[in-house]
Amino acid sequence: MPLALLALAIGAFGIGTTEFVIMGLLPQVAGDFGISIPTAGLLVTGYALGVVIGAPLMTVLGTKVSRKRMLMVLMGLFIAGNLLSAVAPVFAVMLIGRVVASLAHGAFFGIGSVVAAELVAPQKKAGAIAMMFTGLTVANVVGVPLGTLIGQQIGWRVTFGIVAVLGVIGLAGIAKLVPEVPKPEGVHLRHELAAFKNAQVLLAMAMTVLGFGGVFAAITYIAPMMTHVAGFADGSVTWLLVLFGLGMVGGNLIGGKFADRALMPMLYVSLGALAVVLALFTLTAHNKIAAAVTIALIGALGFATVPPLQKRVLDQAHGAPTLASAVNIGAFNLGNALSAWLGGMVIAAGFGYTAPNWVGAVLAAAALLLAVLSAALERRDTRTGAAIASEAPAMPEPARH
Repeated sequence: MPLALLALAIGAFGIGTTEFVIMGLLPQVAGDFGISIPTAGLLVTGYALGVVIGAPLMTVLGTKVSRKRMLMVLMGLFIAGNLLSAVAPVFAVMLIGRVVASLAHGAFFGIGSVVAAELVAPQKKAGAIAMMFTGLTVANVVGVPLGTLIGQQIGWRVTFGIVAVLGVIGLAGIAKLVPEVPKPEGVHLRHELAAFKNAQVLLAMAMTVLGFGGVFAAITYIAPMMTHVAGFADGSVTWLLVLFGLGMVGGNLIGGKFADRALMPMLYVSLGALAVVLALFTLTAHNKIAAAVTIALIGALGFATVPPLQKRVLDQAHGAPTLASAVNIGAFNLGNALSAWLGGMVIAAGFGYTAPNWVGAVLAAAALLLAVLSAALERRDTRTGAAIASEAPAMPEPARH
């Protein structure tokens, strides 16, 4: 694997840390600004919405420059947003900082996926994408717990300052290691938009929303579920999230490896197993050991879908994959927001803290059905194309003199 992938992984590590670390620092932020926890929660919502909006917006703006230069601009935005959050005098300024940082998220992973795939041989593309996403998964094992600890012990502003430094390191790595790939000739915004006319691209994005949404339906409410149902102490939640992160790392690498060999079967297995494990979580959540194992499995199975889904979008949007790739990253965050809302609804309706697991199971099962439908449509189109080719009249042989 090229060293350039390391630079992309460092950038992904910083982005993953800043996205999730805020969840463990909401009490500190709320206390410093004199606001309620729900109000501080807007820092999570604002970031997610910024990713959804920023992914296509920043990608479109980047169609006029090389991918390397755009990656550097995005890391610059990321650094600026985290610095603004670190020094924010009032809550509104910090919220702006979070949104500025989030604008880089979707486009970075979208453009980065395209660049990573171009750096390696065709049979290693999913593995290269997985290598970049390893930065995001490792962030949940190292960056988020460490950032939370620093924020609680020293101050949350220090955490965001350190994340900004990570951005500087990522920016320097991209400038030094990522090759200057010229912008593809003849590819314009209308070509990028044309990818969304492809039903397979839309189906892959819907799988992304539903599949990863299934993961977040459960994980969003992991703290009350583990403390009220499993009986863990409040301080144990951090280490349970580390288990989730370790599962993500393993699942991401496995998904990347097997997606290069058999992409659709990998999706069938991971989505089907995810739906089953999420359904079982309603039972295993009542036992500490079983709950811990299940959390790791949810992380592994959930992130095993990421490299194949991202590669599926790149394959189906061939010729103009950049915008579709970035929008698919936004789809992950859309799934997060949708599933968190649905999970909150079933808890509010009185079904208990384990009810979001059923929501997640249904979402993952729906994603599996879409995967089966996508493969069936692809087989039909292949047969139709072969039939048309076989019925085409043979070209007459040129006259011989």
